[in-house]
Amino acid sequence: MKKALLIRFSSLGDVIFNIPLANVLKNNGYEVTWMVSEKGYDVVKDNPAVKNTVLVPFVKWRKNRFNPYNYIEFLKILYKIRREKFDVALDCQMMFKSMVWMKLCRAKRKICYKNGREYSHLGGNERVSSPPIDIFKQHAIFHHLYYAKYLGLEGADDVKFTLPENSAQTKAKIDLLLSDVDKSKPLVVIAPATTWKLKHWNKDNWKTLVNAIKDKCSIVFTGTNADKELISYIGGDNFLNLAGKTGLKDLTELFSHAALVIAPDSGSSHLARAVDIPAVISIFCCTPPKMYGPFGNDDKYFALNGNLKCQPCHKRVCPLEGDDAEKCINFPEPEKIINIVNKVLQNSKHSV
Repeated sequence: MKKALLIRFSSLGDVIFNIPLANVLKNNGYEVTWMVSEKGYDVVKDNPAVKNTVLVPFVKWRKNRFNPYNYIEFLKILYKIRREKFDVALDCQMMFKSMVWMKLCRAKRKICYKNGREYSHLGGNERVSSPPIDIFKQHAIFHHLYYAKYLGLEGADDVKFTLPENSAQTKAKIDLLLSDVDKSKPLVVIAPATTWKLKHWNKDNWKTLVNAIKDKCSIVFTGTNADKELISYIGGDNFLNLAGKTGLKDLTELFSHAALVIAPDSGSSHLARAVDIPAVISIFCCTPPKMYGPFGNDDKYFALNGNLKCQPCHKRVCPLEGDDAEKCINFPEPEKIINIVNKVLQNSKHSV
């Protein structure tokens, strides 16, 4: 078989957006090896689209910055990929850290975009012009699938998500966590937090939403330990709170039980879309819905923002001042989300 090296280390959402590319490569006879960091490892390892997974532990290396073993581990990984003699390597990260691996991987064809960040174009021996699309109006998935078009692969526009199959232990863990959930109502999972401050919807909006839908569904909150205070404020400790209790594989199993997942532009919303079972409402503040929203059926997948003149700015820090600063986090109004939730729950037959 032909061998392809796909380089996408992080973040979780961007790793998920590259799964369709891996599937197109596989369907065209390529054996896919994927280099990934810790954040996306659990959705790549044992993914049906991927033959081999190479973990590049950037988080550990940064933590142990001056440990000489980091350099030894780097060389071991480099040796591992160089001996594969890949037919093609694709830089889907387009940063300096991916450029280094592209430069050294010894693939016959090392393909990258001409306008990649941090001089990433220097890692390739084939440099592709940017896709002829407006990334603020078309989904990021197609930005990555453009590599498949460049290679002349069949089904280069096919969007297919695959995830590793969950173990019996994972399924049993989620069954136990949901044992006290009212099974007569549809399950709605809310993951209200993410890593960017400007991606966070107003916490009072979340509270209004929860109070409006709580009698129509069973609500479960997810997040990290750092999100517990926010979730407590939103839900008043009246609902099942799994913050800090679930890893990525646990979340995929949890989402498979849900009728609906509601989240900001975050790894949780992208993972829920990849699971393919629940409807997904993704709330956007500073980032572009067309680029990162849940992709597919408009009756099942929703991406909303406030349609403000400043949106999307795609910035971590608001460039505006005064009354206009960070205004985007207050929109859309809770009523718009409530109406969509009511519609989804009315048509839903899927519950825990």
